Amino acid sequence: MRVSRRAESIEPFHVMQVAKEAHALAATLGPGQPRMIFLNIGEPDFTAPPLVQAAAAQAVADGRTQYTAAMGIAPLRERLSAWYQSRFGVAVSPERIMITAGASAGLQLACMLTCDEGDEILMPDPSYPCNRHILTAIGARAVLLPTTAASRYQLNAAQMAKTWGPRTRGVLLASPSNPTGTSVEPAELQRILALVAERGGAALMDEIYLGLSHDERYAQTALAYSEDVISINSFSKYFNMTGWRLGWLVLPPALVPAAERLQQNLFICASTVAQQAALACFEPDSLAEYERRRAAFKARRDAFIPALRELGLGIPVMPDGAFYAWADASPWFERLGVSNSTELVQLLLRRAYVVVTPSTDFHQQDQGTHIRFSTASSMEDLQEAAQRLKALLG
Repeated sequence: MRVSRRAESIEPFHVMQVAKEAHALAATLGPGQPRMIFLNIGEPDFTAPPLVQAAAAQAVADGRTQYTAAMGIAPLRERLSAWYQSRFGVAVSPERIMITAGASAGLQLACMLTCDEGDEILMPDPSYPCNRHILTAIGARAVLLPTTAASRYQLNAAQMAKTWGPRTRGVLLASPSNPTGTSVEPAELQRILALVAERGGAALMDEIYLGLSHDERYAQTALAYSEDVISINSFSKYFNMTGWRLGWLVLPPALVPAAERLQQNLFICASTVAQQAALACFEPDSLAEYERRRAAFKARRDAFIPALRELGLGIPVMPDGAFYAWADASPWFERLGVSNSTELVQLLLRRAYVVVTPSTDFHQQDQGTHIRFSTASSMEDLQEAAQRLKALLG
């Protein structure tokens, strides 16, 4: 059977390919061999806290498992609205919030809302690969603009103005970003939003790591600056509900009816059980636990990134959020007999039993020099990984 050109055009997600290979190798390790340390996937080692788990079990026991409205259950949209007010001091009406089947579904809906076939969206390079593949899948195109450490690996308004063309529809930014863990400077973000509004474009903000900001300078939603932003968010990262596949969109009021129509036809609704469980995320005990966990992620960052720098990796910008380290590994190549980050990842996997991710996914302009570490694992795993890497380097 013929596969569509659209499906064939989607590149593999190397993060998941590496994970698959690492798990297969881990299954062969016997007694006396080191265990595999996974620093490749951006998944918190914490799971949903007790109140969230209990709420899910109660929803199933009570039979609250049928379809919800396409926009999501009203109590969850109301709690999210209250969270924006209490956490960020921003008024977001519940009517603007749509509950989605994870941030991935939210990104698909946002791209479909704003792009026609042939349209272009400006994005930074490096960036999360699935975002550009979603655009490809709907017949649009990501225009990747090179960034450097000097710009915190983020775009700026002047760069966008020079690149904006007749098919440019808008911009998709992530703040904090995957793979760099860096955020857009607030003043620059406001300049970007003003430019997009002036050009009649769409501003899509991937804010799924916003709850995991470690620097108050960057810990503000773009919704504070404009009601026209489309914010994509998730219960996966800050709320530790990765496998529950639950996210949300905050939409400009004019886009809500079209978004609801798309949701009705493409997804019907997000998981009912996950929605009922997520209500408990906003209980005081749960919020206190999330803040304790955020502090733990910061402590891991503060310990692990200096350790990587001491080993000679280039990390010029300390991540201000999320749980990633985007590292120039080229200083290791000659010492370890490899020529690029893909080969290095394989060597670390098989000789140090440490799993990381090559730059292939994230950076089209990169010449295979970078690797991404996830610092979402335990402090013990991070310390052990640093010791193994040090031993490997001799």
